[in-house]
Amino acid sequence: MTPRRRQLAGEIGRYLAVGLGATIVSFILFNGLVHGFNMAHVAPLNGHPILGYLIANLVGTAISYRGTRWWAFRHRSTTHIDGGRTAFVAISIGTMIIPIGCLWFSRNVLGLDDPFSDNISANVIGLALSNAARFVLTRQLVFGVRDETDGLERLRR
Repeated sequence: MTPRRRQLAGEIGRYLAVGLGATIVSFILFNGLVHGFNMAHVAPLNGHPILGYLIANLVGTAISYRGTRWWAFRHRSTTHIDGGRTAFVAISIGTMIIPIGCLWFSRNVLGLDDPFSDNISANVIGLALSNAARFVLTRQLVFGVRDETDGLERLRR
């Protein structure tokens, strides 16, 4: 495998690991807000699944930025004054339309409103599609300036 492909594979692996952590937090928050944190199924946002999804995923976005900046793309720099935070949040919110659209479709077109259906539509199908788009956009638009010497030096170790 060429050094460039090894670097890409490493970026994808680290990005997916960070995303998994952020997804677990978002998943727990979403289900707690929409379906209840306890066995009584009393949920503060029971009738508002899209708002619950937004809130949970904004928390996940904050976690994701930290991990992505300091680990997944640590060898890349950014030309953004704010370290890419604004662009990262804009991409995350923009790509959040994909799982929200899947959740909306599942609830409003298919009439499925149980926890299993919500999670399959938003947190499996929608999240897989949006994660792929988010990786490409984040890599190109936020952390697109690769430090060649630093990246190659790390590959040699």
